[in-house]
Amino acid sequence: MTPRRIAFYAPLKPVDHPIPSGDRQMARLILRALEAIDPAEIGPVEVASGLRVYDGAGDPAAQARLSAAAAAECDRLLSLYAAEPARRPALWLSYHVYYKAPDLIGPAVAHALGIPYVVVEATRARKRLTGPWSAFAAAAESAIEQAALVLCVSARDRHAVEAYGPPDQQVAMLPPFLDLPPAIDRSETASPPRLLTVAMMRPGDKLASYRLLADSLSRLAAQPWTLDIVGDGSAAAEVSALFAPFGQRVRLLGARPPADLAAHYRAADLLVWPGLNEAFGMVYLEAQAHGVPVLAIDNAGTGTVIRDGVGGRLTGPTAQDYAAALSALLADPSSLHALGHRARAHVEAHHALPAAAQRLRGLLTGLMS
Repeated sequence: MTPRRIAFYAPLKPVDHPIPSGDRQMARLILRALEAIDPAEIGPVEVASGLRVYDGAGDPAAQARLSAAAAAECDRLLSLYAAEPARRPALWLSYHVYYKAPDLIGPAVAHALGIPYVVVEATRARKRLTGPWSAFAAAAESAIEQAALVLCVSARDRHAVEAYGPPDQQVAMLPPFLDLPPAIDRSETASPPRLLTVAMMRPGDKLASYRLLADSLSRLAAQPWTLDIVGDGSAAAEVSALFAPFGQRVRLLGARPPADLAAHYRAADLLVWPGLNEAFGMVYLEAQAHGVPVLAIDNAGTGTVIRDGVGGRLTGPTAQDYAAALSALLADPSSLHALGHRARAHVEAHHALPAAAQRLRGLLTGLMS
């Protein structure tokens, strides 16, 4: 009987990538959840490859180079498993597969070995089958279709996977999760209330969220508040310009290592991040786990981890909507404080690592039997 082992791979951002992000954190958390399962049931877990397959620009030449590198990785792994049968996996699990970061390794290796292929967080974007990402989009679609099991983190992704997937494909939910920090007894809301933003600074939806936040705060100049922003990236200059008019009310703290973030959460009264087109946003879970309520735009991603009125508030899509919700929260410190208490309880009940480990155990052991 072949020993049970799981091969893990994160094509978008490897677990040892030097730049922190929600993708890297979620990949690491999935590894931790797998490692929390009794090894007698699923065997050891090994990161199969550190090759990053990501094209954010829609460059066919870059896609061709990455495809060649992935083919070489497939050959390396198959040679490794032939030479060392004890390392041969019984199941392959990949995290986050979509048109900018398709899995070019897992499906080929799983097919060659005749083992189940599993994807956590698959995004199907069939409109990308034409255009500059057409080759990568086709590879992502093929990988997702080959999966024996697709675990979705949002209802939006699940709908697309089920709508276009093969009839015999198993699809299930795996709500985003985290390893809970110690619970703390938070003090009453500060005066003035301390707002916090934790987000990368890059063009696209992130910069658009910063613009919406700055626009919202400009409407609340008469209300008391301060804002700390933790983050950095290629759009840092644009973000700095957006918040310069607020003077000392806004502090740009730059990037901070994950270990330092806990102190910022403990000092905050409310996390403010619009989250335009967020897949789900790990920062919302982190804040709620520290007893900090959150304020975000209502969409399919943010609604995955924020329950309106429980751990935070969800608003309409405009700066006027966001400013109105923020104004109401700032004007009612007792309500803000109560939201924070409910936030921690919500994450404990629905988004903790032990529950995710048990869900993975139940789903994966059946495939490996």
